[in-house]
Amino acid sequence: MFSRRLFEHGAKVPPEQKRLTGYRGAINEALAEEMARDSSIIVMGQDVGKAPPFGVTVGLLDKFGPERVLDTPISEIVMVGAAVGAAIGGMRPVVEMQFGDFLSCAIDQVVHQGAMLRYLTGGQVKVPMIIRLPCGGGQGTGSHHAQSMYSWFVHSPGLRVVLPSTAADAKGLMKTALRQNNPVLFFEEKILYRTRWEVPADYSSPDFTIPFGKAEIKRPGKDVTVVATMAMVHYAIEAARHLEDGISVEVIDPRTLAPLDMKTILASVKKTGRLVVVDEAYLSCGIQGEIIAAACEKAFRDLKAPPVRLGNPGVPVPFAPTMEEAVLPNVAKIEQAIRQTLL
Repeated sequence: MFSRRLFEHGAKVPPEQKRLTGYRGAINEALAEEMARDSSIIVMGQDVGKAPPFGVTVGLLDKFGPERVLDTPISEIVMVGAAVGAAIGGMRPVVEMQFGDFLSCAIDQVVHQGAMLRYLTGGQVKVPMIIRLPCGGGQGTGSHHAQSMYSWFVHSPGLRVVLPSTAADAKGLMKTALRQNNPVLFFEEKILYRTRWEVPADYSSPDFTIPFGKAEIKRPGKDVTVVATMAMVHYAIEAARHLEDGISVEVIDPRTLAPLDMKTILASVKKTGRLVVVDEAYLSCGIQGEIIAAACEKAFRDLKAPPVRLGNPGVPVPFAPTMEEAVLPNVAKIEQAIRQTLL
C-alpha cells in the first residue's frame, strides 16, 4: 500500500468529536490574521494573487489589495532579493516559491544576504522575511518538484527552519514567524495541503502561536523513540499503531530544525534507550544524522541499540509512483526500523 494514501481523506478523527481544520487553510488564516494586525506584512510570489498554485494565498488579494499581495516575475533571485531589501526597509515580506526546490536558484540571496546581515551589522540590520516552500514527494511530481532541502539551510547560521506537520502547528508556527525578526524558511509538505487535523480550543485566539525550538511528543511511548518530520510524523504514528500490541513507540515532531529542541529528544532517548529518525530528505549530511550524532554525544550510555535513520538514500526523487515509493520512507520501512532496534 502506498503510504501517501494515509492522507487521501485527512485526519482519522470523527468530526462530531473534534474540531478539524485544513492544513492549507490554517496557513491562509495565519497570513490573513497577521496581515490585518500588521500593515508591514506583504505577500509576494508567482501567481499569489488571483491564481495561487496550491491555493494557500487565496482571498488575500481581495482582502488586502495589490499593494500588499504582489505577483512577481518568474525569477527566484528577484523575489528573494526584493524581499531582503523590503525587510531591511521595515517591511515583513512573505515570499512563496511555487516549489521549494527552486530556492536553490536564490541561494546567494538567502544564505549570504538574508541569513548573514544581522550578524555582519552587529544587529543593526534585521531581515524579518519568510519564504514559504512547498516540498516533498508522494505525488509523482518528479525530481525538480519533490525534494526536501531543509538540511541544506540548517547548516546556514542565521536562518530559522520550520516544518509543520498539522494544521495547528502550521498556523501557530506561521504566526510566530511573522512576529519575529529573523529570516524564516517555512517548509510545507504538499501532500498535507488537502488534509484536515484536530486543533486545540485556543486555535482561534489572535495570539495563538507556537514557539520555535519546542518539539512536541505526538504519541507517548516507552520502548522506542521515533523522531519524524512533517508527513513522516503521521507515517510514524501509523507504524506505532501497527506495533502497539507489543511495542510502545514514542513519536516526536521537532517542528523546527533551526532551532532544534534536542532537550525533548534526549529525554525521550534516555527513557526508551532506542532511537529511529525518519525524514524524507537525503540521508547524506541530513538532519537524520545530525539528530543521531547529538543523541550519541549526549546519551550514548543510555542507548540499548544502534540508532537507525531513514530517508532518501541519495537519488533524485523518481517520477513514477512505484519508484518514488521505493525511494522514500513509508509505514512499512518505519515498522522494520523500529523492530531492528529491538533485536
